[in-house]
Amino acid sequence: MRSFFDHTDPDGNDPWDRARQRGIDNLGAENIARGQPNARAVMDSWMQSEGHRANILNCDYRTLGVGLHTADGDHWWTQEFGF
Repeated sequence: MRSFFDHTDPDGNDPWDRARQRGIDNLGAENIARGQPNARAVMDSWMQSEGHRANILNCDYRTLGVGLHTADGDHWWTQEFGF
C-alpha cells in the first residue's frame, strides 16, 4: 500500500488518469474518506459535505464503483461515479 490520502496520487495521477489506465473513460467524480468505522458513518460524513453530497445526488451519473481498504485498523473508502 502506498499510504497516501488524496485524489491525486504521489505520481501525479488523478482519478481520471487512474480510470483511463484501467480502460474506463466515463469517470465523472470521486469521493474519498478515511477513518470512518463503517459504511453508515462514511455516508453520513459524505452527505454532510457539500461537494460529496452533490456527487452522490447527481442524477447524471449512471455507474458507481465502491471500494474499501482496511489496513492497520484504519478504513479507506472510495466512491467512483461515471456517466
